[in-house]
This record gives sequence, structure tokens and C-alpha cells, in this order.
Amino acid sequence: MIFVTGATGHVGNVLVTELSKRGKSIKALALPGETVDHIKKPGVEIVRGDVRDRDLLIKYCKGVDTVFHLAAIISILPVNKKEVYDVNVGGVKNIIQACKRNHVARLVYTSSIHAFAEPEPGSVINESLPFNPIKTSGYYGKSKAEAALNVLAAVQSGLNAVIICPTGIIGPYDYKLSEMGNLVRLYLKDRLRIGIDGSFDFVDVRDIVEGEIKAAEELGKGEVLILGGQTLTIRKFLELLHEISGKTKIRHFLPKTVANILSLFSSLYYMVSKKKATLTPYAIHALTRNYKYSYDKAKNIIKYKPRSIKASLIDYLKWLKSENIFSV
Repeated sequence: MIFVTGATGHVGNVLVTELSKRGKSIKALALPGETVDHIKKPGVEIVRGDVRDRDLLIKYCKGVDTVFHLAAIISILPVNKKEVYDVNVGGVKNIIQACKRNHVARLVYTSSIHAFAEPEPGSVINESLPFNPIKTSGYYGKSKAEAALNVLAAVQSGLNAVIICPTGIIGPYDYKLSEMGNLVRLYLKDRLRIGIDGSFDFVDVRDIVEGEIKAAEELGKGEVLILGGQTLTIRKFLELLHEISGKTKIRHFLPKTVANILSLFSSLYYMVSKKKATLTPYAIHALTRNYKYSYDKAKNIIKYKPRSIKASLIDYLKWLKSENIFSV
């Protein structure tokens, strides 16, 4: 039996679907009231609850062999700190206790590339970097770093756990509109007029899922693994979207200093309007560090082979059209 938290999210629903295809028995955790139609698959038992409820997690982990802990709040705005930490850190502490109480054979915790201590701009990001909440940015990154440290501490006391750190996830089956999905949506609706001079690493959600499953089966106890895809400038990423969709080409790109100033005003707008944020100081910081992301360890240990981002975007736009989410 496999237990998946965050089962309705981007990675979660793709993971549940793939595990179902492989004939696995799955408990899929969804929040009360969440839409679950996209995870109603053979072998899937949908259970309701919140990772902040430790007793409920202990109950759901009974008879479970493997736990994929994906539930998290992703925030690129400096708001809701308590909720972010309660879910991202408190939820991890609770799932650790649930795994220990039920003698779960393997915990796969999905952290983030943003959990690593930040080196100098332009540096290589790999698994040799420590998790350090003090040396990373934003409530999200800091909370994921703290949570990862809790997992490593639990490993020292006997828990069989591994940590997965994905880069920027894109691709189909993005039912809840992720941060990356929101960027694509704005572009396709002709509401993105300018870009940022920066870069990031993008990876297909299906490659993340394949990597997570292999990591559960093959990765050594206590190991940390980065799952990346292709590092692109934001200019190149938007050019690919233009090439695939035929939508308006973005021709103006802001330098970091100008983008930072604009992001202060846009953040206030997002907080007041409650609309999904895109241009924030945290986002600008992440996109203008221009890191080089290494997933050599994944290639060597689990034979990880991510697809091209162009192929991922082609599939993503086809999926958007098939789902009638908006005209492409």
C-alpha cells in the first residue's frame, strides 16, 4: 500500500495516475472539499484530511509500505507565514511521526531546489549544498529547508527516508494552476507583455514522477536527489512558447534593478486582489541568480533522463486545449 499526500496537486495527481497504471494500491490524501475527479483511478482510495492533523496521518499510514509526502503550500509572496510553516514544516513532522508509528518502510519527501543554502550567483547547485533556512530566501524556501532538516534528523534516528528536490515543474495535468502554469497562462492569454533578464531550470512533471518512483525503489537511505530538466533563459523559454503557440513574441526584457522596483508594487496588487502572483521580489530573486543546476547524481544512480522542455511545452499546450481550460 502506498500513501500519497498532496494527491490533487500537479506532481501528486500525475504520481497517483502513474502508480495506478502500474497496478499499485494507493491511499490518496485530499483536503476536505477538494475536487478529486482527476485522481479517481483503479486501485485508488481517496481519503480526506489535512497534514496538520497528526492523528489522522497516523491512522492513514496504518498498513502502508511507502509514503510520498508532497503536500505543501507554495508561496512567492511574503504572506501567511504561519500557515506556510504549519503545513510545510509541521506537516513533515507529523508524517515522520506517522511513518515511525506504523513502521513504514520508505518515506519519499518532496522538498525543493529552493531549500538549499544559496551560493553566489552563477554557481552550480548540486546535492553537496546543505539545507539551511538562514541561507535561503522566502517563507517557502526557508520552510522547505527546515522540513528537510527534520527528515534528515529522523533518518539519523532510524527512519528510512529520501529527499527529492525538483526544479521548476511544468507540463500537462496542471489542474490547480501551478506557479509555472500561471506564467504560461498569462502568456497564452496575451497578458504577459514583458519578460525578465534571468534564467531557471525547468522540468516536466512526468519526469519528476518517474524519478520519484525510481528513488523510492533504488535510492539509499538518507540520500538527497535533485531532479532537474533544462536550464533556459527566460527569453528562450518565452521564445519556445511563441514558436509553439504562435502567440505574440515578447520583445522587452527588464533588468533586475527595474524588475525589483516593479515587483514591490505588483506584490501589493497581488495581496490586495488575491490574484495568483507572478512578479514578486522572491520570484525576481530566484530568476536572476542564474544558477547552473546539476542532476548528474540522478543520471548516475537512477538513470534519470528528462525530456526536452520544448517537448514538454508542446504536450502542455495540447493538454490545455483538450481540457478547454482556455483557448490555445
